[in-house]
Amino acid sequence: MIWRCARLSIVSTRFGIASSSARVKLHRSSSTVNTSLPNVATILATPAINDGHEITATGSIRTIRNQKNLSFVELGDGSTAHSLQVLLEPLQAEGLGTGTAVSINGTWQPAPPGKEQKYELKAKEVKIVGQVDAEKYPIQKKYQSAEYLRTLPHLRLRTPLNAFLARMRSECDFYLAQYFRDRHFVRLQPPIITSSDCEGAGEVFTVISRPSPRRLSGNDEAQQSKNDSFFRDPKFLTVSSQLHLEAFVHEHQKVWTLSPTFRAEKSDTPRHVSEFWMLEAEIRTETLQEIMDLVEDMIRALTTNLQASKFVEECLYANREAKSAKVESKYFSELLQTRWQGLMRQNWPRITYQHAIQRLQGAVDSNQIDFQYPPSWSTGLQLEHERFIASDIGQGSPVFVTDYPWEIKPFYMLPSSSVEAASSNTRKTVACFDLLLPEVCEVAGGSLREHRLQHLTQSMLDSRLNVSLKSESADTEDNREASPSAEKGNLDWYVDLRRYGSVPHGGFGLGFDRLLGYLAGISNIKDVVPWPRYFGRCDC
Repeated sequence: MIWRCARLSIVSTRFGIASSSARVKLHRSSSTVNTSLPNVATILATPAINDGHEITATGSIRTIRNQKNLSFVELGDGSTAHSLQVLLEPLQAEGLGTGTAVSINGTWQPAPPGKEQKYELKAKEVKIVGQVDAEKYPIQKKYQSAEYLRTLPHLRLRTPLNAFLARMRSECDFYLAQYFRDRHFVRLQPPIITSSDCEGAGEVFTVISRPSPRRLSGNDEAQQSKNDSFFRDPKFLTVSSQLHLEAFVHEHQKVWTLSPTFRAEKSDTPRHVSEFWMLEAEIRTETLQEIMDLVEDMIRALTTNLQASKFVEECLYANREAKSAKVESKYFSELLQTRWQGLMRQNWPRITYQHAIQRLQGAVDSNQIDFQYPPSWSTGLQLEHERFIASDIGQGSPVFVTDYPWEIKPFYMLPSSSVEAASSNTRKTVACFDLLLPEVCEVAGGSLREHRLQHLTQSMLDSRLNVSLKSESADTEDNREASPSAEKGNLDWYVDLRRYGSVPHGGFGLGFDRLLGYLAGISNIKDVVPWPRYFGRCDC
């Protein structure tokens, strides 16, 4: 009946004759969803009226402690890391256990002096909404390691820490969207399936079509895998939305996105997963300074908003055992406060790659530190080098390192024009930066993009990328030096963005999950991503 009323309303409105009865029935049916009950966070923030007032609380039982004459329940619903304490009579507690979803009606009253919570709920009626076998429930009150919880990604979401991370992720999304909207950015939804590898590293997932195994014989399946022609040539899961964002810059001066990204790196480190979220933005600009200013201001504004919303205090409570931070509990608060204060400081240090290498080599020469990998101009910065720079130069603040050698950076970056980069004719650099956070190291990277057609195509040829170089005087194609290969992805469309008019522009990409982990004090990105996919594991 509800479906028919809704359908009638939609169809009739097309012709301007929607009946009022249909609208009324549809409205009444949709009003059955109850959104009036307060969540646990709201209840905990509400003082008891006089000696107590009646409320109804819903959620799941985090712990239950049964005594002879009374039972104590800690109730949570994800709205806060804190639990709501409920007092029950022994009969009311029958059938309850960790994980049980309940709706409890009772009196919200002052708690006895000396209790952690000022108020508690004295139950009158307990309704079991979702029954759980407490003895078999995998999430128990006892401490469970992050490694163990990774084997239960679908259930670990119910723990207070993971519920907090999900809510923090949601709030960050909101604040970031608000930040960019206030500055007239356009939010975009770039494609997940792409025709090219933006970074040129080759660590991509290839997309193929495959009918259901029930419809294929063994020979048919082998032939299908050998000759997939759904897209005519190989396509990939995106490693970055940058190239597609650039397509919008000609019409929109400022664009951004927050979208999933995929890397087929066979790495099982605390810093790597195969699927993660990237915040990427592109703007019209002629200076790298402007892009770095945007990144710095954005992260500072986000951190300030989160602090004003009391996320630091709640994060400390959710992490009160500090198991994931690899530090003792008594130091965890200081660690987290230092991180947040560093992000909210003004004027983050900015140094060139050349100065960074000189500082690293000077530290080695003075026996200040001994690196496993000796720093050199051509090999790039290793993780140990980044950590030293972030600590030595940043002193608690993030550090921008700019103007890297062009040989170790992607084809699309514009050559540097800074005084530092131009001082040496033998060392070509590009106008780019990496943003290093203390301990975590690289969290963002950006650059000015090569907007000149001839320079871009030459850079692509030097990188041996697949592109058809259309002559300016004729419709012929000359691609003999490019060694074209469909497996590398065709970038003709990207060259067209320059061929048919371009503007100076640049942008950046920020690892959203890495930033969240840094803010929350979580050292392993697999414990930040709700559904971690990494080499050898994709459980759900």
